Amino acid sequence: MKNTNPRRTVRSQTAFKGGSYSLVITVVVLALLIVANIFVCAMPTTLTKYDISSTKLYSITSNTKVVVNALRQDVTIYWVVQSGEEDDVIENLLGKYESLSDHIEVVKKNPDVFPTFTEQYTDETVPNNSLIVESGERSRYISYNDIYVTEADVYSYSYTTSFDGEGAITSAIDYVVTEDLPQLYILEGHGEAELPSTFSDQIEKENYEINTLSLLTVDEIPEDAACIVIYAPSSDISEEEEQMLADYVTGGGKLLVMAGPTEDGTLENLYGLLSDYGVEAAEGIVIESDREHYAFGSPYILMPDMISHEITDSLMEANYFPIMPIAQGLTVSGSASKGTVTELLTTSDTAFSKIAGYSLSTYEKEEDDIDGGFAVAVSIEDNSGGQIVWFASSNFLDNMYNAYSSGANVDMGMNALSFLAGEREAIAIRSKSLNYNYLTISESTSSLLKTLMIGAFPLVYLGIGICVILRKRKVQNETV
Repeated sequence: MKNTNPRRTVRSQTAFKGGSYSLVITVVVLALLIVANIFVCAMPTTLTKYDISSTKLYSITSNTKVVVNALRQDVTIYWVVQSGEEDDVIENLLGKYESLSDHIEVVKKNPDVFPTFTEQYTDETVPNNSLIVESGERSRYISYNDIYVTEADVYSYSYTTSFDGEGAITSAIDYVVTEDLPQLYILEGHGEAELPSTFSDQIEKENYEINTLSLLTVDEIPEDAACIVIYAPSSDISEEEEQMLADYVTGGGKLLVMAGPTEDGTLENLYGLLSDYGVEAAEGIVIESDREHYAFGSPYILMPDMISHEITDSLMEANYFPIMPIAQGLTVSGSASKGTVTELLTTSDTAFSKIAGYSLSTYEKEEDDIDGGFAVAVSIEDNSGGQIVWFASSNFLDNMYNAYSSGANVDMGMNALSFLAGEREAIAIRSKSLNYNYLTISESTSSLLKTLMIGAFPLVYLGIGICVILRKRKVQNETV
C-alpha cells in the first residue's frame, strides 16, 4: 500500500494554487501595461517627455509659447529629411511646437521622393534636417547649419557648438505671420562702419527690416522708422543733421548710437545731441587704472560696472559682462530739464581720459588728462516720449570684442534695440550650448570612488544576497 504524506500533499496543492494565482496576476499586469503604453503613446510629447538636461535642450521658453498661442493663421513647418536620418532633438522640438497649437502642422519632405521641393524656397543646397516655415505667401528657410551653430572659441582656439532650433523656428513663425515688421534705418554718409555680422544676423533673426538713410537727401525722417541706428561714424554730422535728429527725438523718435572717439577727436555735432540733456563728452580716450575694470592687460579695453535697468538686468542676472573698447568718457550733470538720463555702464572713480587720444604714448596719467569716473553708456528719456541709448564706443559690437564678452556685447545691443523699438516676444531666445562640462576630481577621490564602485559595493550586494538566501532556506526547513 502506497504511503502518502498528507502534509506534503497540502503543500503541493498550496504551491499549485499559488502558482496559478501568480500566473493570472502576471497576465493581468502585462495587459494593463500594454494598455497604459498605448495610451501614453497617444498623448502629446509635452506630457510624456521631461527635460532633465542642464541646458534645457528639450524645453521651450515662455517667449515661444506667447508667439505660438497668439497664432490666428495656419503655419506649416516642412521638415526636409531622408527616411531614417531624422535628428532626435529636432524631432522632439517639432513635436512640442505641433502640440502647442492647432495652427501648426509639421510635414516631412523626403528629398529622395521630392527632389525639387526646396527650389521654390531657396537656391541653396539644403542639408538633411533643414526646415522651411510657411504661412500664406511668406516663408523662411532654416538650414541645419543655422540650427546647430558652430563658432570659434577665441580663448581655447577651438570650436563650440550650440543648438539654436527654438530661436530659429520661433523667429521664422513670427516672420511669416507678421505683415508689418519694425523698420530700422541705418544712418550713412559719415564714413559709418558696416554693422558687424553677429549683430546684423541677430537683427535679421529678430525680424527687423533694415533700411539705409542719408539725412542729406530727405526733408524729414520717415514716419515708419521704429528706430534710427548710428554705428561707428568716422566723421561728424552737420549742424543741420544734428537739428533733424534732435527734432526727431523730441517728436517721440528712438535713437540708438554706437560712437566713440575718432582719430580726429570728438564728434562735436553728434555729441551735441547729448548736451541738451546735461551729458558732456570728455576729450580723448578713457583709460582705467583699476585692474578690476579692464581686460586682457589693456587699460583701454574697459570692463565697466552695470547699473540696473531694463537693458542691463538680464545680463546682470546671468553674470555676463560687456566690454567697452576705446571709449569716450561721458559726464552726466543731472541738471537737464528736457528729459531723464540713466547711466548704464560706468568706469571706476580712478579712470581718466587721455587727451592725446589715438596718439597716446603711455597709459600713465599726465598733467592735462581729465579725471573720471565716467559713464560709457547712457539711456535718455525725453519728456516727449522720445528715447536715446548711447554707447560711447565705435568698437563695442565688433565680432572680436563680442566673442571676448561671450556674446554679452551683442546681447546688450539687442536689449537696447528692443527697449527702443518695442519688445517683441520672438526675441531673446539664446542658443543652448552642446559642449560637455567635465567634472574635475583629485586623484585620491578617483581612487576612493574606484574602490567603492569596483570592490566595496559589489561585496556588500553579494553579502546581502547570501543572507537573504540563507534566511529563506532556514524558513523552509522550519516549515517542513
